[in-house]
Amino acid sequence: MFLDPKLPSHVWSHIAIDPTGCWLWTAYRDRQGYGRMRWKGRTGLFAHRIFYSALVGRLEDGLVLDHLCRTPACVNPAHLEQVTRLENARRGRYGVLTTHCPAGHPYDERNTYRYTTRSGFSRRCCRACNRAHKAKAAKRGAVSP
Repeated sequence: MFLDPKLPSHVWSHIAIDPTGCWLWTAYRDRQGYGRMRWKGRTGLFAHRIFYSALVGRLEDGLVLDHLCRTPACVNPAHLEQVTRLENARRGRYGVLTTHCPAGHPYDERNTYRYTTRSGFSRRCCRACNRAHKAKAAKRGAVSP
């Protein structure tokens, strides 16, 4: 499927094949690491959505693409699955399948607390990281004699 004529060659020139099988988008990426591109006169479109639509087929209404490889820059359609927004959030960085915080501390009953954002989303937070963050902030705010 690589260099499939359904996408022009200049689009394929922005792909690097990773040993994991990911097709990494090497052009512009947003802050979250997702590839963005211009397509049919529109700008800022997600590259993985363009690849999926061109190589697999239409995206179903109400569904989003989940990166099974957990690599936002990946545009390999074999690494993408159409799921509901709720399922995508459940599987994501803050989802229930995540067992450790980004620093490696466990999300267990003792080390985890929850809070609700202003937009109504429930978030898990790591107590160890929160303590470290507060200690670092207190140290910065301490006045030396």
